[in-house]
Amino acid sequence: MIYIALLRGINVGGNNKIKMADLRTALENRGLKRVKTYIQSGNVLFESEKDEASLAIEIEDEIYTTFGIRLKVMLRTSQELEDLIVHSPFAHRELSDGESLYVSLLGEPLSEEGLQKLEQCEKANDEFAVVGREVYFLFRRSILDSKLGDALVKTKIPSTSRNWNTINKLHALAVEMKQQV
Repeated sequence: MIYIALLRGINVGGNNKIKMADLRTALENRGLKRVKTYIQSGNVLFESEKDEASLAIEIEDEIYTTFGIRLKVMLRTSQELEDLIVHSPFAHRELSDGESLYVSLLGEPLSEEGLQKLEQCEKANDEFAVVGREVYFLFRRSILDSKLGDALVKTKIPSTSRNWNTINKLHALAVEMKQQV
């Protein structure tokens, strides 16, 4: 099965620096197959027959053991990533200048309390939608100007966010990997 691992907080603002070549090697040494990385922010594609929960723990442990960094890993199968794209409530909208689309991948479904935290800070300009373990954000100006990201952090649910272009590129890379089997 092809998985996509999204690491939270890698190579952001000069913190938690990991060279992607070193990360690939560490994960290959852990037994993951056909490991590929995309850009420096901790996006890893690989093949494994293990289950998601076991893999997430193994990857987190390997990163801590090898690099001394504690972080959370959000895993999705290639099919889950495709479903994430297909079910996006905003993907087919024409974005205006300055607008951007992001997806936060959650480690577990958002609770009712977490949903209320997002609803309480929702501004008329920005929008969000929750589908399964994903929160889709449509930012009218900038992700940095929005309070929605802060509200998601306050839910205490492990998550990591990617822009829509990165999500689509990861999907394309996963499709390529499937075709190379």
